[in-house]
Amino acid sequence: MAQKTALFIVAEGSEELELVAPVDILRRANVTVTIADVADSEYVKTKSNLLIKTDAKLGDVKNNKFDAVVIPGGPSHKTLASADIVGQILLEHEKSGKVIAAICAAPFVLFKHGIAKGKSLTSYPTVKSDIEGCYQYKEDSTVVDGNLVTSRGPATAVEFGLSLVEVLLGNEEKVKVAKGILYPC
Repeated sequence: MAQKTALFIVAEGSEELELVAPVDILRRANVTVTIADVADSEYVKTKSNLLIKTDAKLGDVKNNKFDAVVIPGGPSHKTLASADIVGQILLEHEKSGKVIAAICAAPFVLFKHGIAKGKSLTSYPTVKSDIEGCYQYKEDSTVVDGNLVTSRGPATAVEFGLSLVEVLLGNEEKVKVAKGILYPC
């Protein structure tokens, strides 16, 4: 089986726990992860002012095909929702049947770009009223609907990452990674 790939699209204000936890979990499962900032910066400043080094400029990888595109939440969701390049990447990956994932306020980004309409999802409570009319909204901590994976917020970031592993690589790999981080299976 070819090695799986995931693109994390970030912007200033991304929630670091929702970025770092799933990136770490996917890398433990040997998924090749690329972190790219919408501003094409070498570093992204997170919600709590941490500087995280990016792996690539979003403009340089916008035409690459990844197995998953992941959007962390945080105040950055407003920037990502208004960025045309983000919409183009999401739309291309949705058309190709690839995994689209969003956590916390990031389902708002999917809503603004017209992605996954009618599917089941969840989000951080503050964006629920904006998006619930276009989706089958759930209050579950993490929701998987086919190739769409969504989660509620920072406290669910590990579960979100493990759900991504399961969707990309199967339950056996998810359990292996979960046991390795002492996450209850």
